[in-house]
Amino acid sequence: MEDKVLCSNRQAAHLYFLLERYETGVALTGTEVKSIRNGKANLKDAYASVQKGEAWLHNCHVSPYEYGNRQNHDPLRKRKLLLHRQELRRLTGKVEEKGLTLIPTKLYLVKGRIKCEIALARGKKLHDKRETERRKAADREARQAIKFRNQ
Repeated sequence: MEDKVLCSNRQAAHLYFLLERYETGVALTGTEVKSIRNGKANLKDAYASVQKGEAWLHNCHVSPYEYGNRQNHDPLRKRKLLLHRQELRRLTGKVEEKGLTLIPTKLYLVKGRIKCEIALARGKKLHDKRETERRKAADREARQAIKFRNQ
């Protein structure tokens, strides 16, 4: 069964070196689930943190459900991420020791449940971003040259 990607953070790979990826569950309300399934989520400025043995997703904007009533959710509330205890301990150690951050990369469906992929990331400096762009451009040119040569 193929996972359906509902929302992705495409800018994360440009701004960070993504070292390890983890699949987490997300504690959501009913109107949030309906809104995310309609594609009304944004991970652009989102980040995750570990506080008091629990993982939290911050700044993930989920638009209010248009058919919701007065109990509709707050768009920018922090949401709990569901991880195993040993994964939480491992993440806590790496974030505190090495100065890494947790960045959500995508929200997707697995067997009808919304999952969030978070990545352990290190920020890129300006010269790292330039090097990545140069490498991408060189790969693109090489693919084009091969494509035209085969025609």
